[in-house]
Amino acid sequence: MGTWDTGPFDNDTAADFSITLDEARLEERESIVRGVLTRTITADGYLTEPEEAIAAAALIAAQCPGGQPVDPIYGPDEPMPTFAVELRALAVEALERIVNDETGLVSNRVTAADARTWLAGFRDLGNVLVSPLPSMDVPLFDLPM
Repeated sequence: MGTWDTGPFDNDTAADFSITLDEARLEERESIVRGVLTRTITADGYLTEPEEAIAAAALIAAQCPGGQPVDPIYGPDEPMPTFAVELRALAVEALERIVNDETGLVSNRVTAADARTWLAGFRDLGNVLVSPLPSMDVPLFDLPM
């Protein structure tokens, strides 16, 4: 296991997930992201893909207002598709599942010293993912009154 920091791509598994996305065709990438989120949400017992789900959530959050760019070194090199809006809710649900997994990442893969920073990163991702969508009620032009 290689975890070197608290960011979404700061571990070997997430970096490998980036490679998987880079090797996939553009039209397959959303399905890969959706799949890892769905499997995390529906998993019984031990989570097998939490690092990938965190990375997937970060990719989706990067496309939201206020989202942070994906790590240029360990994140995917290839462009991501514009993700469907409903993936935001899946990403939030997957993050909640990971944080609430008592036998998972928090207890086994993050040092006590890094836990606070790591969990703050989850909060930041979640906040970006649940931010309201931009309003579509924009006037085409203003009429003088």
